[in-house]
Amino acid sequence: MIVANSLTKRYPGGFEALAGVSFEIRAGEMILVTGHSGAGKTTLVKLIASIERPTSGSLVVNGQNLSALRRSAIPYVRRHFGMIFQDQKLLFDRTTLDNVMLPLQIAGLPHRDAVRRAQAALDKVGLLAREKANPIALSGGEQQRLAIARAVVNRPTVLLADEPTANLDHESAHDIRSLFAEFHRVGVTIVVATHDQSWIELCHGNTLRLDHGRLA
Repeated sequence: MIVANSLTKRYPGGFEALAGVSFEIRAGEMILVTGHSGAGKTTLVKLIASIERPTSGSLVVNGQNLSALRRSAIPYVRRHFGMIFQDQKLLFDRTTLDNVMLPLQIAGLPHRDAVRRAQAALDKVGLLAREKANPIALSGGEQQRLAIARAVVNRPTVLLADEPTANLDHESAHDIRSLFAEFHRVGVTIVVATHDQSWIELCHGNTLRLDHGRLA
């Protein structure tokens, strides 16, 4: 499903965020990517999502070598991913429903179908009653659930998350982990980059630990 071979990411100035990382994540696995601040967790997630491209090495997802893709093909590849950012990247000039509909509109889904799919995603995360609300009116935990609904509305095969429980209270963080467990049960491949050690049990010990850009 996801195979990295000598994956390296070097930024201008010579900083090496990842150095020769190799691993394999099988379809349907739930993997925790952990390590100290600056270890390379966010860089790894961005490489898998094709937000950034590796300096060297290969990264194969669903049989496609992402490092060799034409840039014009990347938007189509990303449709197979659901991405949850640490800062959520919500649109505060649109309603909750509109935020979730956006990926479907970009994919060209008819409006009626997009509304139905977006409402189903909001219902899944317990936010259907807030579909007309502006995201600014939601709590931190609700905003994170909104970001999850937007990430899964396209029914991705791979769900990527960068610190999905950062800055949440204990109860909200527990709710988010429970949602991820539900997606894992239906076969979604999940990669979570986080400092939060509460994820370890949920991931059944499946952990990639990074240390200064290398697998520890």
